[in-house]
Amino acid sequence: MASRRDMMPIIYERQGSTDGKQAGNQMMDTPDDNAAWPYPVTYGDEVEVEADVLILGGGASGCSAALAAARAGARVVVLDKGATRYSGAAGSGFDHWMDCPSNPASTVDPEHYTRMPIDDYKGGYGNYISTYITARDSYDVLLELEQLGMQIRDVNDEFVGAPFRDEQTKLLYAYDYTTRNCLRVWGTGLKPALFNALRRNRVQVLERTMATALLTENGTVGSRVIGCTAVNVRTGAFLVCKAKAVVMCMATPERLWIFSSELTGLVGRDGPPTNAGNGHAMAFRAGAEFARMESSTHEEWGGATGIGTVMFGSGSNFASWYPCSIVDANGKEVPWLGKGGQPLETVAERTNPRPEDGFFHLVLGPEEGQAPSIPQLIPDLQERIEQGEYTLPLYANLPGMPAADRRAIFGLMIGQEGHTWTVYRQLTQAGFDPDKDQLQVYERGNAPLGWRRLRYGAMTHDWTLKTTLDGLWAAGQQVFDGIGVAQACSTGRWAGTHAAEFASDIAHAPIVRSQVDAEKARVYGPVMRDDGVSWKELSGGIAKVMQEYCGDRKNETLMRIGLRYLEELKEAEATTLCARNPHELMRAIEALDILTCCEMIMHASLARQASCSWLFFERLDFPDDDPAAWHKWVTIRLEGDRVVAGDLALDYAGDLERNYARHNRTSVEA
Repeated sequence: MASRRDMMPIIYERQGSTDGKQAGNQMMDTPDDNAAWPYPVTYGDEVEVEADVLILGGGASGCSAALAAARAGARVVVLDKGATRYSGAAGSGFDHWMDCPSNPASTVDPEHYTRMPIDDYKGGYGNYISTYITARDSYDVLLELEQLGMQIRDVNDEFVGAPFRDEQTKLLYAYDYTTRNCLRVWGTGLKPALFNALRRNRVQVLERTMATALLTENGTVGSRVIGCTAVNVRTGAFLVCKAKAVVMCMATPERLWIFSSELTGLVGRDGPPTNAGNGHAMAFRAGAEFARMESSTHEEWGGATGIGTVMFGSGSNFASWYPCSIVDANGKEVPWLGKGGQPLETVAERTNPRPEDGFFHLVLGPEEGQAPSIPQLIPDLQERIEQGEYTLPLYANLPGMPAADRRAIFGLMIGQEGHTWTVYRQLTQAGFDPDKDQLQVYERGNAPLGWRRLRYGAMTHDWTLKTTLDGLWAAGQQVFDGIGVAQACSTGRWAGTHAAEFASDIAHAPIVRSQVDAEKARVYGPVMRDDGVSWKELSGGIAKVMQEYCGDRKNETLMRIGLRYLEELKEAEATTLCARNPHELMRAIEALDILTCCEMIMHASLARQASCSWLFFERLDFPDDDPAAWHKWVTIRLEGDRVVAGDLALDYAGDLERNYARHNRTSVEA
């Protein structure tokens, strides 16, 4: 085992400046208000970083990957665009730990848990590898998080006797109180626990540092990944990171179809504003293969607002609010139906499946007409409201719930979920009492035509979570069909372990200076210009193209026009993109990466010449739904300057138990 000193990454600094615009260490003034930029600006200065394993993204998957690689003896560096203690989709908290049939109270076999939801509720369009890894490992990962300081049990005995509490372990369960495959947890403690563990394990974390491009052996597309370039989003300094292995742990792109920075915020759904698809764009430009990039859904979580947080932060029966009763303005309760369509008369029936139901499992966004994986409100509620049977507004009837469920929903789930804890705090301070007060439901109504969001498209991979590029692993939302904190942490640990093993047997490859110089010129382009379009203008234009030409219903003619318009944006407006400070430079680079992601979506959508309701994908020129010839993954990758489409069998994972055993390298350590 290497010493701690040997495990520390190597960092060098090289002074320099961009030609033309001399920023140096001066304080920059913003033209609008003359407020000084609060950090020294060092455009052109270059920092060289060397590590065995480089982690891109410091969210739940990135921190988990870094910790696993460090414990395997690797020198590890993490690049994080945000502040790592609270960054990422789970940075502000989460409320339930899904995909955990390996916990001691569960009665579901991990393989059945993996295959049944994917086969029955996703039509086979799921990631068997990452789901099975999570199903097998997530409880061990949760125990490790407990050792690191995150609360996972009802240690204060607040819920003694509740039907969702296991009295022996004090674990709390969600959705299914019988088979117990999903846990309620105190998720606001996740990121602080992981961040402190990284510090104890001497992992070098470079915060406010945005990765911009992958570096490849010989500087060619499709070659082994040997590092990356990055820029500090406070100082503007440039970084060249050299690594034996890279683990991509960045988020799925937001802001593709929806953008209105002054009205609804930077995102259309519920992710952090840093979710701009940087990892997708970087990996695609390096030649990695992607799947499911044609899959997107009409924005359903924010209704007419386009903001997903509205659904979680007001009364609901979904996710954090499950299984809350809903009543109309006259107090009339909205009926629930079971998995088989049968009426459910009691709250207990919503959380306890019949023998013929198997188990309840939250599958997000089943297509209209597809069988639900969990009890739901009546599907024709909107029609019955319009017919006058139910009167708006609707309310979450917390006082009408059993006391334990009521406290679990509002006190634990809403208090821990990152989208809702601020609402919990504000309502509580204002005097809201869930024992007496109902909370209005606000997510009713449709988002505007064409408002969509990408649905889990990302990189393909093997059983080690290595992508199609040597030296590059994926975890979390960089794994196609990746969703949930449990899956993020489990795949992060798995990928970090395998990346460290790879790094232990290989030498560093030399960096190609011309590749670095080309990326440096691209990155600093916006700060070299005194006049041009802003990142907001470019982002707005991209979203408009996506709404009009790659919207809810697609055809080849529209998408070809859309691709041409995206190309024109890239060749015209994007070349005049300007930034006044390092923060605007970050946003400008994000806009360019969003443009790349949109091109990827257009190409993938053109490649799938069939509609597929499982992927929420409708082509007017190919209306047949999921015909046998197209019952497969459609893949895309960059080959030279050409996008190449391919395909992959849906169940390319093979024998789950055997392949898991063959590739399992993980172990739990304190």
